Amino acid sequence: MILVGIGANLPGADGAAPRATCAAALRELAALPGLRLLAASRWWESAPVPPMPGAPWFVNGVARLDGAAEPAALLAALHGIEARHHRARPFPNAPRTLDLDLLDCHGALAATPALTLPHPRLHLRGFVLHPLAEVAPGWRHPLTGATVEAMLAALPPQELRPLA
Repeated sequence: MILVGIGANLPGADGAAPRATCAAALRELAALPGLRLLAASRWWESAPVPPMPGAPWFVNGVARLDGAAEPAALLAALHGIEARHHRARPFPNAPRTLDLDLLDCHGALAATPALTLPHPRLHLRGFVLHPLAEVAPGWRHPLTGATVEAMLAALPPQELRPLA
């Protein structure tokens, strides 16, 4: 199972709303060679984490894919999609036109400067765990063994809501 977090809180270079950019990125994920899109969560809206006064709320979702994928190559493909949507990285946690996070890749473990698997902060973020639970109920964190439901139950309140 491959899990990819999708998020945006700035309009695209073409003026597209963040939700439209996220939907376009989902289509691009589904078109990656050797992968199949199995499920996509609904879209969620969330306050920036960490809080950033004046920053727009994010649109977030999670895609579940399957297929043969080497994690570093998949991460490079995700960065390519981000680049096509004019992702800039001026500082950590900056507002962005698109953010694609490799959350899990077949349970692989990695801890390098370029790639950490599973995603190191997924267990702290409701905007990741809520949509993840929609596409992969019962998913277990590869390091801790905790289920997505247990991680959700352990979260403090966070500002987020599903979009219609």
